[in-house]
Amino acid sequence: MLAVIETGGKQYNVSTDQKIIVEKLAGNVGDKLKIEKVLLKKDKDNKSTLGNPYISGSYVDVEICKTFKDKKIIIFKKRRRKNSRRKNGHRQMKSLIKILSIN
Repeated sequence: MLAVIETGGKQYNVSTDQKIIVEKLAGNVGDKLKIEKVLLKKDKDNKSTLGNPYISGSYVDVEICKTFKDKKIIIFKKRRRKNSRRKNGHRQMKSLIKILSIN
């Protein structure tokens, strides 16, 4: 069974027992959550269901395996001939989740 879910403003193509990295979800490691923003679902018999924009009553059960910081990105801004520079770094929080079931 396959599904397309939306979380953190991004869409992910997922299947059962798959692990994916998404934007940080609210919860601790080991928590089980329901993601109800399911855009598309494909059954075992290749029957597809398309939402408008989401499929009502459909959800994906996930478990948070790990929460971590992504690699650092550097933001550097400079104004020429003004001796004005600004350098910032940012590390985004991410979650590794496991897809338990698609309902």
